[in-house]
Amino acid sequence: MKLSEITKVYGDGSLKVPVLHGIDLSIEDGEFVSIMGPSGSGKSTLMNIIGFLDYPSAGIFELNGEKIGSVKEKKLAKLRNEHIGFVFQQFFLLPRLNALKNVESPLVYAGIPRRERTKRAKEMLEKVGLGDRMGHLPNQLSGGQKQRVAIARALVNNPSIILADEPTGALDSKTSEQIMQLLVQLNKEGKTVIIVTHEEEIAAYTNRIITLKDGLITDDRRNMP
Repeated sequence: MKLSEITKVYGDGSLKVPVLHGIDLSIEDGEFVSIMGPSGSGKSTLMNIIGFLDYPSAGIFELNGEKIGSVKEKKLAKLRNEHIGFVFQQFFLLPRLNALKNVESPLVYAGIPRRERTKRAKEMLEKVGLGDRMGHLPNQLSGGQKQRVAIARALVNNPSIILADEPTGALDSKTSEQIMQLLVQLNKEGKTVIIVTHEEEIAAYTNRIITLKDGLITDDRRNMP
């Protein structure tokens, strides 16, 4: 993916709030990247643009050679479903669905037949080590198990990019390490993994650390985990 001169401004008139100020960024397939910065740095806004959850105000965002800014919302949703797997700090599991049904949910929107949905969801739960928790509701799972369900859900459409927003923010240190090791393994298997975090110890797992401040990239360095 390539971002060129990306800006983002919220509001209009005298209420304009500029958040991103000309971001130039390329992320190659298979990279393991962390985006760091304090609150208000613009990292969440940048994540939303990378994840097709928001449009830039100006600039060019390309994925696989396609300019995303010219894509209509319906196609944007399709691209998001095909290319991006989201993992969030608060998990966002559906409370009345068990682990298996939560993982199946993106496949329902993709129109995948029921038998295939179940097969793929089971495979993903096995992959993240939750083969024995498929029938459990979210309130019957630990924080680490909920995050593994969320990762399985992110993987079930076989996206090329895993986008994780503070994926360990609600977890203890031991569980955080387990989740990060799982993301490391997914990257080794060929997934592009992008983590938004404010924790240096989490960024240390990644191969590249990008730092934002006041809507600008202030540092972009390679890292040897």
